[in-house]
Amino acid sequence: MTNLTNRRITLAARPVGAPKDSDFKLIEEPVAEVGPNQVLLRTVYLSLDPYMRGRMNAVASYAPYVEIGETMVGGAVSTVVASNHSDYKPGDLVFGYTGWQKYALADGSNLRVIDSTAAPISTALGVLGMPGLTAYVGLLDIGQPVAGETVVVSAASGAVGAVVGQIAKIKGCRVVGVAGAEEKCRYVVDTLGFDACVSHRSENLVEELAEACPDGVDVYFENVGGVVFQAVLGHLNADARIPVCGLVSHYNDTDRPPGPDSMPRFARTILTKRLKVQGFIIFYHANREAAFREDMTAWLDDGKVRYREDIVEGIEQAVGAFQGLLEGRNFGKLLVQVSEDPTRGR
Repeated sequence: MTNLTNRRITLAARPVGAPKDSDFKLIEEPVAEVGPNQVLLRTVYLSLDPYMRGRMNAVASYAPYVEIGETMVGGAVSTVVASNHSDYKPGDLVFGYTGWQKYALADGSNLRVIDSTAAPISTALGVLGMPGLTAYVGLLDIGQPVAGETVVVSAASGAVGAVVGQIAKIKGCRVVGVAGAEEKCRYVVDTLGFDACVSHRSENLVEELAEACPDGVDVYFENVGGVVFQAVLGHLNADARIPVCGLVSHYNDTDRPPGPDSMPRFARTILTKRLKVQGFIIFYHANREAAFREDMTAWLDDGKVRYREDIVEGIEQAVGAFQGLLEGRNFGKLLVQVSEDPTRGR
């Protein structure tokens, strides 16, 4: 054993509805010695993302679910503390899915070295990471926007939605965001450059969408589901495209949503308006990473894409921050800073 102590958060129980504090457990234990061809990593930033809620359910999906007692899954930027691996040396900064913990032992097979001179290392979990790639692939490959079309983006101030809208503007589209708080709507328009933003909390959401989208909706980037989807559905143009990235408003559901069954209306709209509706999982689009990084780096350098990070400090804050993420309390890409960022002050 080393003289280091790990702090990790495990899944203690499968949540029923919204995750509770008691569904998680914070464990402290000694860090094991570094074995042959292993590296010891210290987490700097941990990413919190909505997909994690699905991993808590014992349901077959596109990725294995977290077992009771296992460390919660999650992407992280870490620094190499010690290495018995020829590809990594102490001080290297790497990305990997090492989970909700301060220290991790890894065999190096799923790590990627980060160039800390290109951009802040936290962006490897946001605009230059999985959320950014998700926005890029979902909008360009599935949404296929054409200059002059109208693109609507739900969760528009979030890590994915904010990037979707800005790429759509780069492609010459009219972009309308849907967000919650008025502060988020102002940010989407004033800082990110969307043409308009409406609040999903408004009692007049359908009417406000109609006003913001006078020519209808050609692409709807779906992150949320629920009332936002229902409001957008009536404004879709013929041949509209719907990339389905997430349905966060339903992740804590324990029963069918109240009200009438909306599937017949949706199915009829798919048929009569010839909609293209396609779900996608970003892990199956790794072939697009090189093009994404080239384009996104250029857009960031040119000031065409902006981003915002919401950072909480300490691994013990991860549970509360994740609960807030599912309720929309975060503002921007949600990160947990677990240890000191070695690049700060360079």
